[in-house]
Amino acid sequence: MSVLAQPPTQALAESVVQSVDWLVIAPPTIAAVAGLAVLVADLFVGDKRKPLLGWTSVAGLAVSLLALVPLLDGDRATFCLTGTPDVCSYTADRFTLVVQLLVLGGALVAALLSMTALNDEKKELPEGEFWFLLLSSAAGAALLPASRDLATLIVALEVASLPAFALVGIRNGDKRSSEAALKFFLSSVTATAVSLLGVSFLYATTGTLYLTEIAERIQDVDGQLHTLTQAGVVLTLIGFAFKTAAVPFHFWVPDTYVGAPLPVAAYLSVVGKAVGFSGLILVTVVALPSYADVWGPALAALAALTMTVGNVGALRQQSTRAHSAVRLLAWSSVGQAGYLLVPIAAAAYAENTDDAEKTIGSTVAYALMYAAVNLGAFAVAALVGRTKTLNRVSDYRGLYASSPLPALLLAFFLLCLAGLPPGIIGLFAKVTVFSAAVDAGLGWLAVVMAVNVVIALFYYLQWTALLFRAPEGDSAGALPHRVPAPLTAALALTGIVGIALSGAPQLVLRFADTSLF
Repeated sequence: MSVLAQPPTQALAESVVQSVDWLVIAPPTIAAVAGLAVLVADLFVGDKRKPLLGWTSVAGLAVSLLALVPLLDGDRATFCLTGTPDVCSYTADRFTLVVQLLVLGGALVAALLSMTALNDEKKELPEGEFWFLLLSSAAGAALLPASRDLATLIVALEVASLPAFALVGIRNGDKRSSEAALKFFLSSVTATAVSLLGVSFLYATTGTLYLTEIAERIQDVDGQLHTLTQAGVVLTLIGFAFKTAAVPFHFWVPDTYVGAPLPVAAYLSVVGKAVGFSGLILVTVVALPSYADVWGPALAALAALTMTVGNVGALRQQSTRAHSAVRLLAWSSVGQAGYLLVPIAAAAYAENTDDAEKTIGSTVAYALMYAAVNLGAFAVAALVGRTKTLNRVSDYRGLYASSPLPALLLAFFLLCLAGLPPGIIGLFAKVTVFSAAVDAGLGWLAVVMAVNVVIALFYYLQWTALLFRAPEGDSAGALPHRVPAPLTAALALTGIVGIALSGAPQLVLRFADTSLF
């Protein structure tokens, strides 16, 4: 009997066992393994050799980036259903690779900034825990754009978010840091709870967690479950709106950025935003295209509200207020989130999948531009913050007189964010987003965006002009003569990428061309 029963047993086992393509999952896996290695090594490394943990983390992120190169040949997937091999939990397509490049590259720059911060604040920031949390969050952020089922999507979102809470509040004995971490934690937990409730409704009505299957089955939902489906769509969108810092779910951003260590604020402004937007794209465009009439107008309204509130908030910042430079960048990031929402909303009005992919490519292209120049702005802020601990906007007055190169770099980054020459990449990205709104028939949203661009010009140019004004006092704007190597590397990397993209802006759109369908 056992011999006769063996073949069916083997067949059942073969249907359950998954074949894993380790090359496909290498980028997030390498980051996760590096995080575990750093955590274990921290137990055996003395205080004098702690900087080795930072270099190990930087090396791990660099290897994770290199692991993307073999995947450029074509779309690959793993963790697929045995009966239907085209339905998979992990897919490495063009969209996945571009977002993984963004988040891992952003984490690498944040790691370089962190090495200097850890050296300056040895007693306040525990090194082993810091690097483990940063690498763990980066691993979750790299996993999310590859996720093609709701369970993996939520797990990746939390793996990216949970370590970030601890990173924000990691300073020992700092009340502002603890308050920022608490606000960030409460808002993110609320977002997760709302998302999970929406996901459970979608699963109850469709009977599947895979995004492509949801897209097919949700069109044939029983009429009695139609209201439950709509509730699931709305709740899922609200949950991701928290993650993207869209208004009115943005209230945690300014205090969190100010309370967190500066490299962590830089990380959240780019990598955290990329995580939220990639998840939002997957849920709306891939899983819920048939409900475009629901999420399209909603995201358009959120985009208009977010860019307006963010830019007005940045405009109202007082240059002499403590930490006003970081607070202005925080409000600016909220405004930039509004621009990023525009192409996603426009995708709801696309006539075919090709147009939708082109529109989503505009969001990805804008995110690439924003990541490079915003990280550069934070890098200069980290440099100034080494001597001006309050990091006020007024502290940047006369920076060009004492430190011409950092001042020119910051001016270039601010002009990119404003969309003015010589920041050609910023202008190109804004025109691309503007065109997406016009092509989708969202003329009113294009007008709102144009008004907000003008508002943003005021505070970006005001800060830029301050760099070249006459310094007040002998030491105004003075920076340390010797800049640490990691901070120099971060400045050089962001500057080179920003200048290169401004020289050939069309390459960004070609590179960001997505293939989600």
